[in-house]
Amino acid sequence: MLWTLEKAYCRGYHYFMKPAVAFLPFPEPELLSGAGSVRKLPENVKAKGITNVFVVTDKGVVAAGLVQGLCKALKQAGISYTMYDDVQPNPTIQNVEDGRKLYVANGCEGIIAVGGGSPMDCAKIIGARVKNPGLSVRAMKGMFKLSVLKLPPIPWKLPPFFAVPTTAGTGSETTVAAVIADPSTHEKFAVVDLLLMPTVAVLDPEMTLGLPPHITAATGMDALTHAVEAYIGLHATKFTDENAEKATRLIFDNLEKVYANGADLERRNNMALASFYAGAAFTRASVGYVHAIAHNMGGMYGVPHGLANAIILPPVLEFCCAEAESRLAQLARAGGIGSASDSDATLSNRFIEKIKSMNHNMGIPTTIRELKESDIPLIAERAIREAHPVYPVPRLMTREECEELIRTLLP
Repeated sequence: MLWTLEKAYCRGYHYFMKPAVAFLPFPEPELLSGAGSVRKLPENVKAKGITNVFVVTDKGVVAAGLVQGLCKALKQAGISYTMYDDVQPNPTIQNVEDGRKLYVANGCEGIIAVGGGSPMDCAKIIGARVKNPGLSVRAMKGMFKLSVLKLPPIPWKLPPFFAVPTTAGTGSETTVAAVIADPSTHEKFAVVDLLLMPTVAVLDPEMTLGLPPHITAATGMDALTHAVEAYIGLHATKFTDENAEKATRLIFDNLEKVYANGADLERRNNMALASFYAGAAFTRASVGYVHAIAHNMGGMYGVPHGLANAIILPPVLEFCCAEAESRLAQLARAGGIGSASDSDATLSNRFIEKIKSMNHNMGIPTTIRELKESDIPLIAERAIREAHPVYPVPRLMTREECEELIRTLLP
């Protein structure tokens, strides 16, 4: 009886939210793309009247030498900068607070995030805290809390925010979401609001040339997860379908090849575009159980988000394959792994096998080595709490089914 009521509540929420989401005025970032496009950024910053920026990144990006050229170009353009490079792989509330204090202390006027999803997500919430000093990071958890709880309730936006991804996967440069970790509870949570969209996104494949193969693989599968969950979810629209289909085709055509040859600039550029398209799809159509479970693997054990998504995607698709059969088949055709003459059942299964094959070919495991049996009930409880009723999944999952699925990921 309780499950029947929960299902009715979730489906009622999805039915109500679909038209609302379809008509939300999603902003879009200004786009700088192509090899060398990051070198155009300082003049773009200067043209917006900004002379003092806050650069948010992490020590891995700095060690790889990916931020030095940008900082030199900022100086040459007469733009001062303050760098914050302490962002953790799963950015924490403390990272946000440390960054906000540094931003304010140095009188910064805008933010440049350089890195993967972690620096970009952290930078978004630093900007939100700068504009909302009376609203804690925890209070921002959930959907549209920045719009609703802003004190005082007047229109606002992030400080001018420039996103420079150094991976091709998270799509954070074109999303209205950020994910933050709370180490005190070993939990990750999402902050979702239209006000979090970056002002400018810089898709420069040269910024991804130094990615190690295993990160190329995990972040690429992260982008594929975004496209797939957006496509099979109940909030999909013509716009999100078109973007998810483009992303899927690009990933199928390029990811394994660029994993084998990371110096291929054209394929790096194709993967940057795929990440951008997938981000545009999921920020409007939302995600599903893959993300709900992956977020909790990150919060509990620090498992990198892209890797967790890649591992969890096949079993979740197998769980909902019957309900999502026609959509998976349609995406298979769009991705170039089937034809109109193949049945939906054949193509949906072929699509899942394609993902398993890609994972195998790129050394992505089928289990999560940190996972402990004793933690599974808590992980499942938190995943279901995150997913229900917000994620418009094709098949609803009970907590017991979630536990059973997670148990298949034990090493």
